Order: sequence, then C-alpha cells, then structure tokens
Amino acid sequence: MGRNTRKRRTPLATKAIAASAALALGGGGLIWANFYASAHESHHQTWGGNQTKAATAQVATISCPDVQQKLTNVPNAARQGVARELANLDRQITEAYNRLASTRDAQAKDPSFVQNSIVGPLKEKRAATIDRIRIDIQRVGGSFDNAIKQLAACTTQTADRTTAGGNSGGQQQNNGGEQQGGQQQGGQQGGQQQGNNGGQAGDGPSAADFVDITKVAPNVLAKPNKTPNASTGSFTTRCGVNANQNHNSDNVIVAPGVTNGAHHVHDYVGNQKVNAFSSNQTFLQGGSSCQNRNDLSAYYWPVIREQDGTQEKDANADGGGKDLNVGKILVAQQAQIKYVGSPASKVVAMPQFLRIITGDAKAFTNGTANANAHWSCTGFENKVQLTDKYPICPSGSKVVRTFAFQSCWDGQNIDSANHRTHVAFADPASGVCPNGFKAIPQLTMRLVYNVPQPVIQADGTVKNAYAVDGFPEQLHKPITDHDDFISVTTGGLANKIANCINNGQNCA
Repeated sequence: MGRNTRKRRTPLATKAIAASAALALGGGGLIWANFYASAHESHHQTWGGNQTKAATAQVATISCPDVQQKLTNVPNAARQGVARELANLDRQITEAYNRLASTRDAQAKDPSFVQNSIVGPLKEKRAATIDRIRIDIQRVGGSFDNAIKQLAACTTQTADRTTAGGNSGGQQQNNGGEQQGGQQQGGQQGGQQQGNNGGQAGDGPSAADFVDITKVAPNVLAKPNKTPNASTGSFTTRCGVNANQNHNSDNVIVAPGVTNGAHHVHDYVGNQKVNAFSSNQTFLQGGSSCQNRNDLSAYYWPVIREQDGTQEKDANADGGGKDLNVGKILVAQQAQIKYVGSPASKVVAMPQFLRIITGDAKAFTNGTANANAHWSCTGFENKVQLTDKYPICPSGSKVVRTFAFQSCWDGQNIDSANHRTHVAFADPASGVCPNGFKAIPQLTMRLVYNVPQPVIQADGTVKNAYAVDGFPEQLHKPITDHDDFISVTTGGLANKIANCINNGQNCA
C-alpha cells in the first residue's frame, strides 16, 4: 500500500541503523515504532555477516506505481467497481512477476526480452484498467485526476543485493523459477548462482534479509512525556492464536468481492466470518474467537512460513504456492491484543466498523512512507526493533512481530478511498494528533513465534529461512509486514474500552 498524503514521517538522523526507531508503550514489552529508514537505506545498507551479491545485474522484480494511494476521492457508488479494478492491477503484476521468474533462459539470451515481453504488455494492460477506473468514477459524477494515467508504466529492479541459493531444505534451489512437486518450473540451476533472490520458490528471502539481532545497536527511543490529560489505561482482549487455522487469501478492506484479493494468506482471530464477501451485517453474525463475546472485531495479518523445503497443504492454491508463498505456515505461540491510550489526551470510542490498515504490503516497491513493520526477539524488544531485516534470535529467544496501529481518527469516516486518510499517526515526539483528528484507543499487537534459527551458510544460502507472506513481486521482504483491523463490537464494548483507558485502569 502506498503513501499517506496527510503525514510523512521524519527520516532517522543516522544511517547506521536501517531498523526502526521505536517507542515503548507499557505492558509486557509491547512497543510501537515509528521507523524512518529510507528506501535507499533499505536496499543498500550493509550489515555484518555473510552476504554475497548476485553475479549479474539480472532483473529481480517489477516495480509498479501504487494507483490505489492516489485515489483519495472516490464516490461511494464507484468504490466496489474501483476495488475490482485495483485487484485486477494486483493480479496483472503477479502474472507479470511469475512470467519474469519463469523465463530466465529467454532473458539471458535476449536483453530486450523483459521490456518487450513482460513490462511493455503490462503497461498496456494497466493503462486499460486505469481507464476503466476513470469510467467507474466519472459515471457516478466523480472527478478523475488524469495524472493517474501516468502510473501505467512499471519499472524493473535488479538483483544487486540478492544472494545465491535459498537452500533451506537440503536441496539446491532454482534461480527465480518456481518449484512445485519437486519439478523445477523455469529458471537456471541454483549452482550457477546468477540473479537468485533466494527462498525455496526463488523469490526470497535472501541472506541479506536476515541479521543477527545481537549485533544491532540499540535503537528504541524513550516514549513521550505524559500530559496531565493523558489516557493511561489499557484494555486487553484475548482472542487466541488462530489454532483452528482460519485462513484465506482475501482482503475485504482493500478488495471486497474479490477472491484471492491479497495474493497471500492471512491468520484471522476475533471475527470468524471474514472473507472477500463479508459485510457489516455478516460481521455482526460472525461469532468470535475472543473470550469477550462482545468483541466481534476482525484482527488479521499475513502468516509466517518456515521455508524448510516441504510443501504446505496450499502449495497448489491461490495465496499459497500459486502466488509463490511456500513452506509450512507457523502459528504464533502467543498473540497479545491490547488497546492503549494517548500520552497527550483522552480518547474517544472507536466507531462501529472502523477499518484500519497499518503497514504496507508493497513497501519494498512503494517505499517506506506507509511501512510500519517491527521485528525483534524476546529479550530484545525494548532495545532493538527492525523494519527491513528478519532477526536471527539467540538460543532461547523467540521471534516477535509487533504492530501499533494509527491512533488518530478524522471523526467522520470509517474508511477512505485509499484506506489511509481517515486515520493518522500521532506525532512521535508529543503524541498529539494532527489538526482535525481525534485520539482513539491505539490497537497494538504482539505475536511471538517459535522459529528455527536461520543460519547464513558459507555459500550464501540460508538454512532455516522464514518469511512473511506477501505479493510475489515484493520478494518476501520483512519491510512489507502489515496488519488489518475492522472494529466490530456489541454491548457497549467500544465505550467500555475508551472509559477504561481514560480512567487509567488496566482491563481485560
């Protein structure tokens, strides 16, 4: 997802750490972070350890402008149709990336192959889809910014930071081609070490995506000082870890009515009837995994997979192997969901059916404006938070993902055309919301995983690699981690949460 037009965060003063600067928020080491590493830092920063660059400047992925983030004024009557066309844009990129990954031999023989056979045709498809978006908007009396037509063209990114191998299961993997059922689909043999993005599907992660957390300098900042009007309480809701494996690859917020709109698999806790075709009415009938049955909210995030060379049950399914998300899905051992207050003011209750997306599933190609990934290890959460690296945790320590959602609401809308501008982050130094926004309870999540320790081997391969699910062209980069939320409550729970926080109580 793309740029937040309301607020751009300030870059970190030092470039020595490409990880996030974070803010401790009380309770169990749960933190939220405002990270400021630039796209340049993400792609070119050098960390210690064994890293090898690709032997050639072979194209690694396709980068397309995010049309959705430019659509800030879509009439309600056009949003369903526009959502379908935006999903078509995602599907087109996925198809183009899969073609890129499966035609390495042709690319090696013809330097113009990628442009003529992949990127050029992709531009034509995108131009036609963008024009259908224009028609959908103008048909209901809306205005369309013709500058959006210029977003049809995509570019390519080279594999200048990828490493050879991706051998996580004892077998040499292919360079960019997908393996299914033991058969290699396209690509060159991994032994040639040319242009490989790593990972057992050939599109990440690579050795450069991992870092030994014990070798990263502390980067967590102090939290803002509380004002006399601060809301200091918290409300914890216990909703389980998705042990019942409630999964799908839909995203009802960004792609309603579109099967496999996310192109990656989500874990769901809370509301149990969330899919592409859910509505506010079905949310109220969905039942909940939460102990508090008045909490029907939908909490969902992309799964983590262990790339151990084995096939998951979705190896040939949408969102899984078809979208190059491979390996065994790991269920979190712990999932803490907590609402916290504002250091600057009291909070107002969340409105019913409020939608919030935090982080950016396309941050690798979009840049970091909306990225909000936090990776760490137990025992390190208050010292080190990473945004563009997966942590290698020491023995006895577990991988931790944390999320801190936008805590400011415009007071009017439960969603916006680009799913961004109706909410905002508070100022990281003061905790004050932007003008025109109200403080709401800040949703925070902490997910703990028992992940085999990755090992970067001498040949540049990664043993015991793990990665977050994502769009295939994002190469399973850690910076693409994100989380989704729809607030659905009954029995006055939204007001109870706000009152608990405002009164300084710690409720559950």
